[in-house]
Amino acid sequence: MSLAWISLIALVIVLIVSCVSELNVGVLALAAAWIVGVYLAGMPLNDVLATFPVQLFLTLVGVTLLFSQAQLNGTLGKIAHAAVRLCRGNVGLIPIMFFLLGCAIGSLGPGNVATAAMLAPMAMAVAARASIPAFLMALMLGNGAQASALSPFAPTGIIANGLLLKIGLGGHEWYFYWTNFVAHAAVGFAGYFLLGGMKLFRREFTGEPAKGPEEAPLTMANWITIGVILTMMAAVLFLNVNIGMAAFTGAVVLAAIRVADHDEAIRKVPWKPIIMVSGVTVLIGLLEKTGGLDLFTSLLARTATQDSLTGMVALVTGVISVYSSSSGVVLPAFLPTVPGLIERLGGGDPVSVAAAINIGAHLVDMSPLSTTGAICIAAIMNADEIRPTYNRLLVWGLSMTVVGAVGCYLFL
Repeated sequence: MSLAWISLIALVIVLIVSCVSELNVGVLALAAAWIVGVYLAGMPLNDVLATFPVQLFLTLVGVTLLFSQAQLNGTLGKIAHAAVRLCRGNVGLIPIMFFLLGCAIGSLGPGNVATAAMLAPMAMAVAARASIPAFLMALMLGNGAQASALSPFAPTGIIANGLLLKIGLGGHEWYFYWTNFVAHAAVGFAGYFLLGGMKLFRREFTGEPAKGPEEAPLTMANWITIGVILTMMAAVLFLNVNIGMAAFTGAVVLAAIRVADHDEAIRKVPWKPIIMVSGVTVLIGLLEKTGGLDLFTSLLARTATQDSLTGMVALVTGVISVYSSSSGVVLPAFLPTVPGLIERLGGGDPVSVAAAINIGAHLVDMSPLSTTGAICIAAIMNADEIRPTYNRLLVWGLSMTVVGAVGCYLFL
């Protein structure tokens, strides 16, 4: 058996394990890359590890560290609480506000998963007190958070844009962000209004959004945190500085003036997905060196035509992402195949194909089998709503594999 097939089989095993096991597949991918690269391909270990994404690793750690500090000192929670009060008791507007909050906060840097985890407890508490169905609240909050996933400041956006830069598709960061945003806004608002959201506008909520420290006004520490985050974003946008290094600098400033718990923030950095994406990237790098990526691309190309390519890749990535990690497994595995797919099919728009992969992988993440959906389920306060909401989100997530494929086929 050729090394190309062996390395491809290793990737397939990683994809399968990511769907059926809680094992961190980044660790598995590193082990597979070592065994295949060193002992079967005869490569020096340094060559195998040369594809470790050092800059991506540091960027993800820096950004998530800074926003862990902002979450721990209450800055993000107070902003969310103040935004909900703007609804002024209109029940129908409250889930929409959580969509906007999820997108806005996630786009600043925490990303989709961290934002959903931060807002879900508050969102579900408000839903329980205002008699908003948990499914509708989860639909809006989750899709709002997912709409922020490809922000150039967010972890998934950083991952995707780094992979796209390597294959010659740099410079399209905001296009990918907005196509993902439009897809999630379209399905989220359509589902909300068609499945019961319209009725909520006829009701009024007179209670408080939530009880807790978020009700207190912004302190000097909160304002300093906001200033540091805005300064980092301005430096990245207008001075073209490295976002990871800017985030580390911001985290140092907050730690030095003691406005955030630096040690606890380090413990709260999401090390699991960072290790996952780094390990899978090393295995993908080995596939490139052994010819496995070309083989993978040729197999994908046999299932599509130029016209159907965007729909096909959205469907395949959606099906895998229902059970696996979008940013840690699906994007590192599929985005590098875009140039090869275009070449083998004799033409096409690589930017549209990459956008279809991004959208297909993320639309399904409201499934309770995926992280965002699971977070929303875990935050439901009324135990009687957990099972019905789980079932409805599962149907929703699975249906998005088809919706994403059809949408990408029609519009991309």
